[in-house]
Amino acid sequence: MEKVKTVFIRTIEKSARKVLIKRGIKATGYFAYCEEVGCDVWELLTRIKTLEGEPVCLWLPPQYIKSGTSEYVQGVELPADFNDEIPEGFDLIDLPTAKYLVFQGEPFEEKDYGQAIMEVQSAINRYNPVSLGFAWDKSNPRIQLEPIGTRGYIELMPVK
Repeated sequence: MEKVKTVFIRTIEKSARKVLIKRGIKATGYFAYCEEVGCDVWELLTRIKTLEGEPVCLWLPPQYIKSGTSEYVQGVELPADFNDEIPEGFDLIDLPTAKYLVFQGEPFEEKDYGQAIMEVQSAINRYNPVSLGFAWDKSNPRIQLEPIGTRGYIELMPVK
């Protein structure tokens, strides 16, 4: 029998915030994004003091996508009152207060990150938030955190 992997789900509320993002061109995922803008964006983002402590990848809803840019972006969440200089090539977007379901997989070996991502994304695709009294919120971005083996892979799905 195949070992069943556990995906933990919890709810959080994110306060209104700004997100400093680097847009791609057509990317809908990480590898295409790196091909378009390079993989060094993440390293730059790790140097910025963030609201949540680490950079994020976002799948933006249509209202946040500029013409000719990608749905998938990388960025950092910042306080709502952030007003520092915006680095060249980056944009600043405002996100409202929103509820999220946090999907977190089991810890994994670093070499198995692709499988860990697929397991969590498969669980998300099968999950119905009605069981917790929610519906998916397509007006807020889906959030991906860096896959780190010791904590498991994490994605946040907006709900209302």
